[in-house]
Amino acid sequence: MNRRQFGISLVAAVGASQAFGQPAAVRAPDVPYEPSPPEVVGAMLTLAGVTSRDVVYDLGSGDGRIVIAAARDFGARAVGIDIDPKRIEESNANARRANVADRVRFVQGDLFESDFSEATVVTLFLWPHINMKLRPKLMTLRPGTRIVSHVHDLGDWKPTRLQSVMTQEGRERRLYLWTVGKS
Repeated sequence: MNRRQFGISLVAAVGASQAFGQPAAVRAPDVPYEPSPPEVVGAMLTLAGVTSRDVVYDLGSGDGRIVIAAARDFGARAVGIDIDPKRIEESNANARRANVADRVRFVQGDLFESDFSEATVVTLFLWPHINMKLRPKLMTLRPGTRIVSHVHDLGDWKPTRLQSVMTQEGRERRLYLWTVGKS
């Protein structure tokens, strides 16, 4: 099969999946799905100082647990972006079960191409090279926007604050907080 035939086949497959109500994957995920433990989720949102005035964006939102916790526990509006259509479907179901579907939104998309400029808080649990690829975009967010990363830093961009969280399994997890314009 040549490139042209492959392109036509891919377009047909994408069109067919969308025609049957299944969102098409944009591309393969950059990192494997690994949910943040509940105690880490709460600590990330607390570290960021999330309030009901915030718009929280979780990049690589997985099953939606950070987005849902931001709405349910802190009263924030929240948006999750994930490339995997199965995760988006799961997130929406989880939001309905948590009774926060009216305050959250899940977007299937490539986080490198997505617009999250309205965020006042951004959360990350990605890999170091992905964080570094996102860093230029994160640094251009409006001053005062808080960014919290679970486990991985943003290179030589000095965090505003560091925090360790102990999981129920006895694993220590590092959280990093940056404030755009202050870090």
